[in-house]
Amino acid sequence: MKIIPAIDIINGQCVRLSQGDYDRKKVYSDNPLDIAKDFENNGITHLHLVDLDGAKSKQVVNIGVLENITTNTKLHVDFGGGVKTDEDLEKVLKSGAKQVTAGSIAVKNSEKVKSWVEKYGADKIILGADVKDKKIAINGWTEESDLELIDFIRHFYAIGVRYVICTDISKDGMLAGPATELYK
Repeated sequence: MKIIPAIDIINGQCVRLSQGDYDRKKVYSDNPLDIAKDFENNGITHLHLVDLDGAKSKQVVNIGVLENITTNTKLHVDFGGGVKTDEDLEKVLKSGAKQVTAGSIAVKNSEKVKSWVEKYGADKIILGADVKDKKIAINGWTEESDLELIDFIRHFYAIGVRYVICTDISKDGMLAGPATELYK
């Protein structure tokens, strides 16, 4: 088992939203690099970095935070939030991300994600399956889709995706433990 902490970024700050609500955010640090270094110094090897500004605005916003962390740590960073185009994906990989999480784009354009898996390999693409009431949520959790979680994952598994990050929005940021029943 690997422990993979996440750093969620809004306006360059480390934050935690309560149940995906942008109006209910807590700022933990103004310096994501310091937090990433603390993780690294405590034996963490992987980091999930989420550009919440990017997810909400549908374009990568906090690329500088990614570059700062990948340049100044040895962490294996996967990055998500606002990656919608081939250019976005290239920019994120060139900025040091080892993997990219495809969330909203997987709902809106599954063929695009399939092309990324084919071009970059299944080890580079993570399916972001953020879920509310068993339905996939998109665009920084501001919209719900009609897609059922299990069907969504099965579809992408069939086209080659092997990694999934699943977040139960109702539990996220509530410090109430994992969504064990959902994950089973």
